[in-house]
Amino acid sequence: MPLLNFTVIRGRTAEQTRQLLDSAHRAVVEAFDVPERDRYQIVDVREPDDVVALDTGLGFERTDQLVIIQVVSRTRTTEMKQRFYELLAENLRRDCGLDAKDLIVSITENGDADWSFGAGRAQFLTGELT
Repeated sequence: MPLLNFTVIRGRTAEQTRQLLDSAHRAVVEAFDVPERDRYQIVDVREPDDVVALDTGLGFERTDQLVIIQVVSRTRTTEMKQRFYELLAENLRRDCGLDAKDLIVSITENGDADWSFGAGRAQFLTGELT
């Protein structure tokens, strides 16, 4: 955990999608100090007309390379979130050629009782995970 949901516009190859996921995971590991195998990612591929992502008045011109990432996570500090945004943009630019204007990220926080990783137990509550 955290769980990352990616919304992308159709057109990336499987290799490009994998690079996107790998680059994002490196940002998660570094910024949130989670183990390497703490990786949960879902990709939702959409047609161009299925996604509307304007610029909130910031003057950004979006392209068909747009990536929207919804993160569900335990509570993180403001500093950790800021570091995550920076690392994510940097990694995706370097590894995928993604312009930071084509990156939208939203983080939703939840608590330990909101996670079960299997076996019908909330592992943060049972002490199996910390």
